[in-house]
Amino acid sequence: MNKLKIPHNAFVFVGDGRRALFLRNEGDEKFPNLKTESVFEGDNPPTHEQGSERPGRVSKALDSGQRSAVEPVDWHRIEEHRFARKVAAAMEQVVRARNVPALVVVAPPRTLADLRSAFHADVKGRVIAEINKDLTRHSVGEIEKHLTDVA
Repeated sequence: MNKLKIPHNAFVFVGDGRRALFLRNEGDEKFPNLKTESVFEGDNPPTHEQGSERPGRVSKALDSGQRSAVEPVDWHRIEEHRFARKVAAAMEQVVRARNVPALVVVAPPRTLADLRSAFHADVKGRVIAEINKDLTRHSVGEIEKHLTDVA
């Protein structure tokens, strides 16, 4: 079982669609020492607070008189997509400005998918691991422990 090796000065991105942490490894591969570089918090209230319109209706055929409901808009999910694009752009700036050697991405599945599609090729080329977990509410020490326990 190989442990995840996070190089010195590599970044660890931990996010969930509402909150994101950019951590940098001040330690080495054997003894990581993650330090918080920046924190992003999105303002994303529940959908029922963002939109108040009732779902629309669509006529199936002009002569039939049948109508069916249209799926309501999930404003909360739309904002999570926007947030992922925003932090992906910020990560691109960090990767270029700081010449980041490697990147570990930790996020739940939907956020990982959003990030994969939003990351620039420069960022994608530095990703050494993707971990499907939501660790945004954990302390930096707990995040370190989760990452060093990953096989």
